[in-house]
Amino acid sequence: MRHPAAIIHPSAKLADDVEVGPYSIIGEHVEIAAGTWIGPHVVIEGHTRIGKANRIFQFCSIGAIPQDKKYAGEPTRLEIGDNNTIREFCTFNTGTAQDVGVTRIGNDNWIMAYVHVAHDCQIGSHTIMANGATLGGHVHVGDWVFLGGLSGVHQFVRIGAHAMTGFQTRLSQDLPPYVTAADNPAVAHGINSEGLKRRGFSGESIMAIKRAYKTLYKSGLSLDDAKAAIQSLAAEHPEVQPLADFLAAATRGIIR
Repeated sequence: MRHPAAIIHPSAKLADDVEVGPYSIIGEHVEIAAGTWIGPHVVIEGHTRIGKANRIFQFCSIGAIPQDKKYAGEPTRLEIGDNNTIREFCTFNTGTAQDVGVTRIGNDNWIMAYVHVAHDCQIGSHTIMANGATLGGHVHVGDWVFLGGLSGVHQFVRIGAHAMTGFQTRLSQDLPPYVTAADNPAVAHGINSEGLKRRGFSGESIMAIKRAYKTLYKSGLSLDDAKAAIQSLAAEHPEVQPLADFLAAATRGIIR
C-alpha cells in the first residue's frame, strides 16, 4: 500500500488504505482520507487536506507555498474534495493571507496534465480542465465548467457554472454561466448547449438560456439594460437566475 521508497512524515494523517507510490513525499501537515491513491514521485506538502477516493498521478506538486511575493510564511491551506482525478505534473498552491487563506477544489473534477491552480482559487465540482490550463490567483470556477487545453485565466476572474472555453483561450474578464468562449482575447460563441443537454436541462430551459444569451450579446442593449431584461426573464425561467446573479455581482467586467 505504501512503497518503502516513499517518505511520509510521522505526523501526517493518512487513512489506513491510502496508497503511496515510490519516491513520493508526504509532509507533516498533510491529511489524506480513505481510498485515495498517490502515484510515484508526487510531493504533497503544506497544510493540505485531501478527501476520499482521489487519484493523483506522478510528478504532481500539491500544497506548495503560493507564488506570491507578499507571502510571509502564514499557515495557509489547500483543500481538495473527493473523487478527483489529477493527472501528471499538476501544481496546486496553498492560499494567501490577503484572501480567504485557502485554495479549494471540490469533488469529481477531472484535471489533466500540467494544470496549474494558483493561490486562493476556488474550484467547484464536476469540472474538466484540459492539459495545460492555467489559473492565476484568486480565480473562481463554478460547477461543470470545461476549460480547453492551454486556456489561461487572469487572476481574480470568475467563471460561471456550465461555461466552456476552447483551445488556447485567454480570459482576462469574467465568463458568465452557460457561455462558450474562445480566442485570444476571449470572445463569446453561444451557449454550452451540448453540455446542458448531457446534464438533463430540458429543451425549454435551454431555449430560455439562449434568449438570455441573445439579450446579453446580440440585442444591442447596454449592459445595464441587458441585466434588467435578463432579471425579468429569470422571473419566468429559474434556470436564467444564475446568469442574472452572476452579472449583478460582476466587478471585473465580462467578456462581451
